[in-house]
Amino acid sequence: MALHSARGKLIGVIGDEDTCVGFLLGGVGELNKNRQPNFMVVDKSTPLQEIEDTLKLFIRRDDISIILINQNIAEMVRHILDQHTAPVPAILEIPSKDSPYDPNKDSILRRAKGLFSADDLK
Repeated sequence: MALHSARGKLIGVIGDEDTCVGFLLGGVGELNKNRQPNFMVVDKSTPLQEIEDTLKLFIRRDDISIILINQNIAEMVRHILDQHTAPVPAILEIPSKDSPYDPNKDSILRRAKGLFSADDLK
């Protein structure tokens, strides 16, 4: 993994092992100057507090502009996601191998639906 360069921002990933490995193989994995990774692998034994702390850390980091989180994990930390209203970092919920994407649970999609009326979509 390369050290963070000053040229761009990172994508943070919080997900199951398969999701994180896929993004790491795609070149998303980085370490910041404090040697903190921009990803977290969550499994059945991961404490909820650790997930919450990592999400809050990713939100505060100025080198991360997008956070990808598996939707089933997002459900566990929904209270943090609902409090986050800043445009950066954008938090996107993605499906995992074991649980399909449900648009009704996606906080960004719910907010976007509130911006448009039915007449706008015709």
